[in-house]
Amino acid sequence: MDLRQEILRIAQAAKEVAPRLAALSSAVKDDALKRMADGLLREKAFLMEENEKDLRYAEEKGLSAAMIDRLKLTDAVIEGMAQGLREIAALPDPVGEVVKMWRRPNGLLVGKMRIPLGVIGVIYESRPNVTADAAALCLKAGNAVILRGGSEAINSNLAIARVLQGAMKEAGVPAEAVQVIPFTDRQAVEEMLRLEEYIDVIIPRGGEGLIRFVTERSRIPVIKHYKGVCHIFVDRTADLEMALEICFNAKVQRPGVCNAMETLLVDEGIAPRFLPPMAERFQAAGVELRGCPRTREIIPGVKEATEEDWYAEYLDLILAVRVVEGIDQAIAHILKYGSKHTEAIITSDYANAQRFLREVDSSTVLVNASTRFSDGYQFGLGAEIGISTTKLHAFGPMGVEDLTTTKFIVYGNGQIRT
Repeated sequence: MDLRQEILRIAQAAKEVAPRLAALSSAVKDDALKRMADGLLREKAFLMEENEKDLRYAEEKGLSAAMIDRLKLTDAVIEGMAQGLREIAALPDPVGEVVKMWRRPNGLLVGKMRIPLGVIGVIYESRPNVTADAAALCLKAGNAVILRGGSEAINSNLAIARVLQGAMKEAGVPAEAVQVIPFTDRQAVEEMLRLEEYIDVIIPRGGEGLIRFVTERSRIPVIKHYKGVCHIFVDRTADLEMALEICFNAKVQRPGVCNAMETLLVDEGIAPRFLPPMAERFQAAGVELRGCPRTREIIPGVKEATEEDWYAEYLDLILAVRVVEGIDQAIAHILKYGSKHTEAIITSDYANAQRFLREVDSSTVLVNASTRFSDGYQFGLGAEIGISTTKLHAFGPMGVEDLTTTKFIVYGNGQIRT
């Protein structure tokens, strides 16, 4: 099988069925999604058998325990995938929605209607559940999707796609709506990124290296986020017990994900009371603290933070800590070192909360809640196809609506332009 010709064939097939997908009724799409969910549960043994091949390969290659954990398909993971498909089926269909209309002085009625993006390419690493999530979100929004997962998950991804395609055919949806690139070498990605005539947008999901590789080589628009350098600012008016619980959750619950806290900013007014119990609890959980000079005065023995630490996405039990003079310095720090992913403020001051929401230029900004909530499922989107930290054309966790754009629709009664 010639790699270049096969990828071109896949892209052409996706482009060909895209108009049919855009015209599908909500009932047909939702029926397909429910059948896809049932298919995953029915074929659980087959999926786990194929996944076992990937797990053996991952162990032979010496992949990290965290990578293997993300790769593994368990009963709970497959049931979660099926539940995600059902939740996407239950969401309102965005396609065809008229989001606004207005009347012009000449009598023309002008509006904007949601339409699919067309053909979406998703390039991702490790997690096989992304195959089901991306397929479901794209189908609900009337798009065709081409999926290229990592070599470590090739058997799992192909198996999931096979099950989904079978269910789609039963519902009258063309199988070409969801396709997986069957090649594992990097040339497959490069070939895919050249096909701007057939693919409308690329969404990479994975580490910073993968996303930079895709962005540098793509002829197609890319929706991306490089990393999640997420901050929490503990204001001087914060409830300190609440702050301790939120900060602990944001760092420790799952340190290896992009919405985990990487830098803690603490107002100097409460730092002497907050930092010692915080440090005790974090250190008991195995968290390595790296602090600014004022932090190290309050917590003896803390490692000195370097300039590189403020930019770091550790994805590990490591936390940078800085004492700041107040909200001005906290916001300035985030604007300089942040990655536009997720930031939170812990405060009881309404004015400071509102200012933080307005002035922090990140895709998700929270008040008195953990950064770990920055997630499509947690926000009620059913699932997410990725988190965008660029503002064109989406910002933050991307759900079904973010896989559409709008076109102008105009109603007239004989108007001509003079």
